Amino acid sequence: MQYVMLIYQGTTPLPGTPEWETLSEDEQKTVYADYAAINETEGVTPGLPLGLPENATTVRVDDGKTLVTDGPFIGIKEAIGGFFVLEADNLDAAIELASRIPAARLGGAIEVRPVETYW
Repeated sequence: MQYVMLIYQGTTPLPGTPEWETLSEDEQKTVYADYAAINETEGVTPGLPLGLPENATTVRVDDGKTLVTDGPFIGIKEAIGGFFVLEADNLDAAIELASRIPAARLGGAIEVRPVETYW
């Protein structure tokens, strides 16, 4: 079964921000190592790197008219910071891997969603 793992950054410190600089060098190295280990896990297909939510553009169509706004569809704290796909035997395996993602312990959350076929 495939699962899409959506990483919501929440208040997770991001590299290059003042919040990131509050982490010790060892904590920073641990975050990088943990993400590297996730990407090297059997069954993981890493997603493409996403830009910052504040650099997003949201597009809607209302009554046939295209409406474009700067920023994410939802608040920055709720915005998706990244994603990847996991091939796993069951939801328990996906949850176990999700619990190892640094954002899950540093102020964010991981949404685990099964891949479905609709057509």
